[in-house]
Amino acid sequence: KELVRSELHTLLKKGFGVNEIHSEYGMTELLSQAYSKGNGIFKTPPWMKVLARDTEDAQTILTSEKTGGLNIIDLANISSCSFIATQDLGRVYDDGQFEVIGRFDHSDIRGCNLMAL
Repeated sequence: KELVRSELHTLLKKGFGVNEIHSEYGMTELLSQAYSKGNGIFKTPPWMKVLARDTEDAQTILTSEKTGGLNIIDLANISSCSFIATQDLGRVYDDGQFEVIGRFDHSDIRGCNLMAL
């Protein structure tokens, strides 16, 4: 069964006896990570930026709080590509923080999600 974030966090909080679940957002391709303090909203370091792109037109960057594909710019990637267009869906807020809502339909399951299969 696929769980939405709130269901998973409820199970984890109960199982571990904690009040909040903190999360990290990062990929092998990135040198930097973003962190959430239990509310599902991620904060990046100053050298990392997240943008939401239109799902129908990848050249169009969306305004605040609209749902789109997440683009990551990580300036810590000095010797490699510093820009990644992910298959993650999310929203970016005016203060630069962002939320991951899910994945594009039919995109590959990647990263730590593979450990659950």
